[in-house]
Amino acid sequence: MTEEQSIKHRAGQGAGQRTKRRTGERIKRRRGPWASLACAAVAAVAAVALAAALPGDAVAAVAGPPMRPTPTPTPTPTRLSLPAPTGRYAVGEVPVHLVDRARPDPWHSSHNRRELMVSVYYPTTRAEGRPAAPYMLPKAAAHFDSVTANNYLGMHLPTGQTDWAATATHVVRGAPVAHGAGKRPVLIYSPGLGEPRTWGTTLVADLASRGYVVVAVDNTYESPEVQFPDGSLATMVTPTDPDTFIRKSLAVRTADTGFVLDQLSLLDAGRNPDADGRRLPNGLAGALDLSRVGMFGHSVGGTATATAMDADPRIRAGINMDGNLTNYDGTLMPVAQHGLARPFLLLGKDGTTDTGPGWQAFRAHTPGWTRQLTLRGSEHASFTDAEALLPQLGLPPETQRQNLGTIDPATAIRTNEAYVSAYFDHWLRGRSGRLLDGPSDRYPAMEFVD
Repeated sequence: MTEEQSIKHRAGQGAGQRTKRRTGERIKRRRGPWASLACAAVAAVAAVALAAALPGDAVAAVAGPPMRPTPTPTPTPTRLSLPAPTGRYAVGEVPVHLVDRARPDPWHSSHNRRELMVSVYYPTTRAEGRPAAPYMLPKAAAHFDSVTANNYLGMHLPTGQTDWAATATHVVRGAPVAHGAGKRPVLIYSPGLGEPRTWGTTLVADLASRGYVVVAVDNTYESPEVQFPDGSLATMVTPTDPDTFIRKSLAVRTADTGFVLDQLSLLDAGRNPDADGRRLPNGLAGALDLSRVGMFGHSVGGTATATAMDADPRIRAGINMDGNLTNYDGTLMPVAQHGLARPFLLLGKDGTTDTGPGWQAFRAHTPGWTRQLTLRGSEHASFTDAEALLPQLGLPPETQRQNLGTIDPATAIRTNEAYVSAYFDHWLRGRSGRLLDGPSDRYPAMEFVD
């Protein structure tokens, strides 16, 4: 029995034990975007819950006899850097604390309001001398290092050796919004299961440098870690059944997305929606064109993009980066059964995946524009900041290959940026969509799927 199976066995004692064991075996058989992520989330959180529930002697029995530690020198934490955005603008960012007082928190019934943290990225021409925007706040970074990176995302990284909070982002705080180009189209970014909202900063910042206002959303208590302005840290709830957890996550994300769009309307009208009253950048109010809204996301975030578009006509165009359109039990989601009347791009990893049935059904039932692309040599994490950051860690070649595939990291990043920006430029700005028409000699890593 593997450690993962052992955790599932212990966590599944009592009613439903055999069902949970069958669920664990099904996770093992399926390879794809959120089957593995759901498995990692369930196993990791169950392990934490087990350790918290057992008395000290029982924990020691599970862990084995204590061993005398061997003194080792403390290494200097590695500081990483994201690639610079490629657009004409510098990029500013502001965190915003949003509170929905009309909606109890769906993950904690005792909380009579829903609280979110979002980051708003925008173009600026006055970044010089401004403080750098942090990649992660300290408590969130510590949790990402000790729990999220390996237990949820399964990246097999060394712990305690990377200063995630100090990662250079090429993004600043406090800069005014670039003016003179009229109102700007707005994009919503939804991260994958087990990913913080900052795990897509490379692509998000690149889009902002091209003139978009991009809002990255953490879905509190389903996101792995969310640090609020008062210093408190909200972490993922304990999942039980993966199918139930994912269905609920998608419903909550759809509601969260609608609420965020409502708050952006208030912001654009000159009202500050930040629950703590923190000052927003000059020029942000009045800069949002909410008649031109797009959404994109990775893994479950890509799935949430489809479900949010299905529910909210304000979202005009969407991109699903390697997220399923089938439920965990294999049944088609409603959006896959009837498709979308608005444009939708499917952008997937190379090789074996379980997105096929849902994507095929979606394309067959979609009356609107749709394309399916495959990034050759990529893996599931290739659409996130993992592609930029992991190669800086000196990982064993096999570990890096398992995480990122065989594609050159710079090629993966620039190809992804080119197609995502071309897509939104076409559908939200009316620019040429030639890159979306067929294979390009300039970007040979992108394959068009018939």
